[in-house]
Amino acid sequence: MAYAAFRSIGAYVPEKILTNKELTSMVDTSDEWITKRTGIKERHIAAKDEYTSDLGMKAAQKAIQRSGIALEDIDMVVCATISPDYFCMPSTATIISTKLGLKNATAFDISAACTGFVYSLSIAKAFIESGMKKNVLIIGAEKLSAITDYSDRGTCILFGDGAGAAVISATEDKSEAIIDVHTGADGEYADLLMTPNGGSGSAHDSLEEEAGSCFMQMKGNETFKVAVRTLTKDVKEILADNNLTGNDIKHFVPHQANYRIIKAVGDALKLREEQVVLTVAKYGNTSGASIPMAINDVYESGELKAGELMLLDAFGGGLTWGSALVPFSPKK
Repeated sequence: MAYAAFRSIGAYVPEKILTNKELTSMVDTSDEWITKRTGIKERHIAAKDEYTSDLGMKAAQKAIQRSGIALEDIDMVVCATISPDYFCMPSTATIISTKLGLKNATAFDISAACTGFVYSLSIAKAFIESGMKKNVLIIGAEKLSAITDYSDRGTCILFGDGAGAAVISATEDKSEAIIDVHTGADGEYADLLMTPNGGSGSAHDSLEEEAGSCFMQMKGNETFKVAVRTLTKDVKEILADNNLTGNDIKHFVPHQANYRIIKAVGDALKLREEQVVLTVAKYGNTSGASIPMAINDVYESGELKAGELMLLDAFGGGLTWGSALVPFSPKK
């Protein structure tokens, strides 16, 4: 039987950094307020001519190089993004594939907001275990600065740009396999976090009205409450389903949206501080890119070793959520 193994990780962030201090000249806020409410100190911002596909391609190059798998052996590319190069075609995954030099690989985007990487992981696992694909490149890439209203202090303090990528490959060794992935959604809460423009459900009377609705809109307090409740329930369930406890987890890698959410979930699981991966202070919320970017930070620091178990956990617009139990299994 074929199993799916998490072979490698890579990430990329743009050069430009936008600090909390700089934001105080744009909206009525302060470094102290932003830090206290979110834990964020700075975020990276892509250049005007740097697109989501560019960020994704650079992260993917690292992941492929580290995987020990030849580029031509990648047979599927999945890109999770809410800030694609184009709405709605061609997919950013096809553009990334072309920039990488990949030919004839299946390529498509998914839209699951901040849960996008976990959703992509579940797709890769299913395709590999069914025997349809052998080496799947999954990418979370976001240029959220392109859909952020920098006059809205409730959202502009949160979001940044970046990308992360991983290679998921077939293996016959069950000890290397992704253990489990949970995903879910509830459209009843869709209005808590959304970009209203761009679809058949958002006709506008003027170009000005249409342009203004291209930006992300969020009901922060309501989203916070639902996120903590949903994430805590989901991670408890995936651990129980697999007869594991928080003590079995080496690295808890949550979506990096808000330090207060991460702490609440970590406390509920009784996780030690050293188990929790935190990158929100330096990257902000990079939506579907945040989990692979956080994994990459642990990898590049030398703290992620072969065989160590990661618990991934995410929540995003849709509303969507997901968790995964993933051993790090670089190619031997």
